[in-house]
Amino acid sequence: MLNKTIVKLAIPLAVGALALTGCGSDSGSGDAFKIAFQGPLSGDNVALGENMQNGVKLAIEQANAKGDLDFKLEYVAADDQGLPDKATAAAQKAIDDESVVAVVGPAFSGPTNTASPLYAEAGLVTVSPSATNPLLTDPKNEFKSFLRGVPNDNMQGAAMATYFAKKVNAKTVYLIDDKTDYGVGLAGVAEKGLKEAGIKVVKKSVPQKTPDYSATAKDVVNSKADALIYAGYYQDLAPFAKKLKDAGYKGAGISGDGSNDAKFIELAGDASENWFLTCPCTDATVEAGTKKFATDYQKEFGRAPGTYSAEAYDITNMIIDQVKGMKGDVQREALRDALAKASYKGLTKTFSFDENGEFKGTDVYLYQVKGGKIAYQGNVNELVG
Repeated sequence: MLNKTIVKLAIPLAVGALALTGCGSDSGSGDAFKIAFQGPLSGDNVALGENMQNGVKLAIEQANAKGDLDFKLEYVAADDQGLPDKATAAAQKAIDDESVVAVVGPAFSGPTNTASPLYAEAGLVTVSPSATNPLLTDPKNEFKSFLRGVPNDNMQGAAMATYFAKKVNAKTVYLIDDKTDYGVGLAGVAEKGLKEAGIKVVKKSVPQKTPDYSATAKDVVNSKADALIYAGYYQDLAPFAKKLKDAGYKGAGISGDGSNDAKFIELAGDASENWFLTCPCTDATVEAGTKKFATDYQKEFGRAPGTYSAEAYDITNMIIDQVKGMKGDVQREALRDALAKASYKGLTKTFSFDENGEFKGTDVYLYQVKGGKIAYQGNVNELVG
């Protein structure tokens, strides 16, 4: 998801941080190891960040409570607000803390792109539950510490196109991106799939924080499109959905994981009704394998788990599993290499990576807003037969 604007920056590396390739002591019992989460813990996308942070926290709390560890686990928050220009400071916070042995995240692709050179130099592994831009695992980047724990946007965009072609029987689809790399990338893959299915595509780019979506809503209605894809985030989809409703749009609408949060419903009100949402993540409150997790999460945080909560929980437990195997001698680069080669069966899926750090799975799931709630529909491939 979560492919906030990717920018190529010349990042000033703090010399002192680059030497921190190892941490932890050899003494075993009594050691404390820290796991950080980097993502938006303030700003426009805080709801998405909190979903993941809570999954990380719960895994750490439960592991400590079991009493079978020879070390204590601690949590570190690294807030990047989901913005590339905040990512360097957030990453440096984790790197400079010598007890941090791994990072869950970064959550968004723009910050991942900015921070990954720092993490690579430090030998500090990052496992993202949600950064989906396909280019992040391009070996030319040399992001040697980055592992992706989720299918990338090539899968999600294709799933949108497949669903509209096979289940909605759409003839014309209006395709809108928000001009971020997330939106443009997702829309590009969807367009390819739609055209291959023989569906007419009408395209438009509408930047984030557009003051008034009325003109675009009228364009959609006038196009006679029977379906719409919005590739962007909930804070912009919400006002756009309101204007679509006002303009009398009656067709199907679908958006991606950047909109798949209860905040969309809160901001859009009844204009959110019937919208489809995709995500390479399951609903932890519905799937049998995650129901206990969902109960524990509700008890701990007073709310149901959200988008990527369970995946962040699984990734944290995967990290803890590898730390346990190191018998107290946890070196950053050794842990990175162990995770890259590991296979871990979590509650949501089995996590394993190819030689470039790419997640090996392909499943994407469909949701729909029904009665003011996001209702899980199932695996897109299974839904379309």
